[in-house]
Amino acid sequence: MTILFAGGYHANYQYVLRILVSMYVLDFDKHHLPHIHVRYNEFKASIAIPSGDVLEGSLPIRQMKFVQAWIELHQDDLMADWFLASNGETPFKIDPLR
Repeated sequence: MTILFAGGYHANYQYVLRILVSMYVLDFDKHHLPHIHVRYNEFKASIAIPSGDVLEGSLPIRQMKFVQAWIELHQDDLMADWFLASNGETPFKIDPLR
């Protein structure tokens, strides 16, 4: 996992089975709630945490199920990371789904 700070955005990157998961805490303009951005090949989606609801975009069904399972397993960690990052602190690493 790589933690970046660029242009006022904390980006928390996590790979889940070749799926890139990132968190941009200053992305309130569009979704107005805690969420992650997910990329898989040419697919992109924004997914709410901790609910796992798709806010925008799409993923193939198999990859979406993996990401939603990962969110369910780590919803407390994801919300804690969102809180940390939104307060200017470094988020913790979250283990990938194995």
